[in-house]
Amino acid sequence: MLKVIIERVIAEGMESTYEATIKSMLRTMLEAPGYVSGVNYKDLKNANHRVIITNWQSEEAWYQWSHSEDRKKLIDAIKPILQQEEKITLLQA
Repeated sequence: MLKVIIERVIAEGMESTYEATIKSMLRTMLEAPGYVSGVNYKDLKNANHRVIITNWQSEEAWYQWSHSEDRKKLIDAIKPILQQEEKITLLQA
């Protein structure tokens, strides 16, 4: 099992745009081979800081999703509203 932590910082005033776009991504990700589960968190002290924690069956499954055309489209859609590049951390038990 692989845990993937994705951190994003959203530009001020773009929260609703981000939420709408991310909902679309979640629907697509649910169908990705090897996807197990995921949760989105909002930082209590900084509402523009988001942390997404997903679980994947394997590193290969994550790699396939992370390099897929569907994920590329989503990242292209949210990139203009992010204050910085997303940070991705892969964890394995």
